[in-house]
Amino acid sequence: MWQSFLAPVDLYCERTGPELWAEPANALTNLAFIAAGLWGVREVRRCRTGIFAEVLAWWVVAIGVGSTIFHIFATKGTVWADVVPIAGFTLAYTLFNLRRFLRLEWGKAIAVFVSFYVVAGLVTFAVPDWLHQASNGTTGYLPPFLALAFFGVWVAASGNRAGWYNLAGSAIFVLSVICRMVDPLVCTSFPLGTHFLWHLLNGLMLGVLLAAAARYGAPQRGSRAVGQ
Repeated sequence: MWQSFLAPVDLYCERTGPELWAEPANALTNLAFIAAGLWGVREVRRCRTGIFAEVLAWWVVAIGVGSTIFHIFATKGTVWADVVPIAGFTLAYTLFNLRRFLRLEWGKAIAVFVSFYVVAGLVTFAVPDWLHQASNGTTGYLPPFLALAFFGVWVAASGNRAGWYNLAGSAIFVLSVICRMVDPLVCTSFPLGTHFLWHLLNGLMLGVLLAAAARYGAPQRGSRAVGQ
C-alpha cells in the first residue's frame, strides 16, 4: 500500500525526473491560489459577507497548498492533496450560488445541487476515453466548468451581478484548460511546458469568484451567516 502511495507520477512537461524540486515553475505558481485566497479573506472581511464566504477564501488557500505539495512530491498519494481541495471548493461554491446568490431555501438548494451534479457526472462519464486521453485528462474538469456556466447564466438572469462573475470565471477557465491540454504537446519546443499558466489563470479565476462572494454574497438580514 505504502509503495503505491509513494509511487512517483510524471504528468507534466516540466518534470523530467522523480526529484522533489523537478517542477519549480509548477510549484511556485501555486502562489497565485494562495494570493487569491488571502485577498479574498481581506475582501470578505471588508465587505462583512460572513463566515461562509470567508471559508471559501481559505479554501482557495488550501487549493494552493495542496497543489504545491503535489507538484513538489509528485506521487500517487499526493495527487489527493491536489484534487480534494479543488473538488470541495467546486461543491461549496455551487451551494454558495444557490443559497447566497439565488436565495433558494435549503430544500430546493439541495435538490438542485444533487440534480445538477448527477447530470454533470453522467456527462463527464460519457466522454470517450480517447478524448479524455487527448485532452490530458482535462475532461475531468467538466463539472466545475458546467457549474460556472450554468449557474452563471441563472444568477445573471435573476438580476444578481454575481452571475457575470461566474461567467467571467468560466471564460478564464476555458483559457486555463487550453493551457493544461497543450502542455504535453509543446515539450519538445518549450520544455517548461504550459501547466504553470493553468495555475496562474485559475488563480485569477478563483479571485474573480471570491470577488463575487465578497461583494454580492451577504446573507439575508435576520439569517445566520453560516446557514444562509
